[in-house]
Amino acid sequence: MIVPVLEVGGSHLTAAAVELGAGPARVIRQRRWHLEPDVRAADFVATMLEAAVWLDVPAGSDWGIAMPGPFDYAAGIGRYEGVGKFESLNGFDVRATFVAGLPNPPARVVFLNDADSFGLGECTVGAAQGFRRAICLTLGTGVGSAFVKDGVPLSEGPGVPRDGEAHFILWGGAELEETVSRRAIRRVYRERTGQDLDVHEIAELARNGSEVAGEVLERAFRALGEALAPYAEDFGAEVIVLGGSIAGSFDLIEAPLRKGLARDVVLRRALDPEHAPLIGTAVHASH
Repeated sequence: MIVPVLEVGGSHLTAAAVELGAGPARVIRQRRWHLEPDVRAADFVATMLEAAVWLDVPAGSDWGIAMPGPFDYAAGIGRYEGVGKFESLNGFDVRATFVAGLPNPPARVVFLNDADSFGLGECTVGAAQGFRRAICLTLGTGVGSAFVKDGVPLSEGPGVPRDGEAHFILWGGAELEETVSRRAIRRVYRERTGQDLDVHEIAELARNGSEVAGEVLERAFRALGEALAPYAEDFGAEVIVLGGSIAGSFDLIEAPLRKGLARDVVLRRALDPEHAPLIGTAVHASH
């Protein structure tokens, strides 16, 4: 079975055909389009439809679309108000407009949170495969998360933060992203040194023996572990998977994160961060 999917990020849209069947799920073709965060609604849908024409799937297909929040995934309507991206989609019926423009009528068009799509993909073919309870995090401009139990991303329940989103977890009186994110790590390093470096540059300095760089990263990821610890305990997490741009520094993240967690849980870097969201979206659409 071939499932057409679209995965929308802050600055891109990826279209892919995903093969699901007896063998491992796999992406058989994909293509990326650029999106501006301030794109007009009409241009956003036009890009979606250009991607759909490129995929060229038959009528009656089940489409999966991964979107960043805030988004009404059941209704297919954007809720982007005061978040600095996709403001034109606030209150806009993405599903209805997309379906109306498709050359071949679909059977269904289902939406999924982008972090959930990543987590579901890593549980299907990636680093969380074989585990019943997984927490999958994307670390970069923010903290994205998926709490996946038996192949289903959860938005509530024991150990699951509000809406399944770890950025709502409070640490030091503020949301977690004020401590563990690209901007937070850069801010702390700049306050310590006066230098404005990106996270990968700070990480390289830490690898080369910089005490300050090492302390900045140690502080951030030990805090992540301590903030996440009670949720991981209550959720019964067997594995925590890290994706996103900051996961490229996994060699520096693992030890302080484990110290903060203070519990026995498998820690892994995402195995296939490029394809995981596409595969996860296809799996969701096929159910």
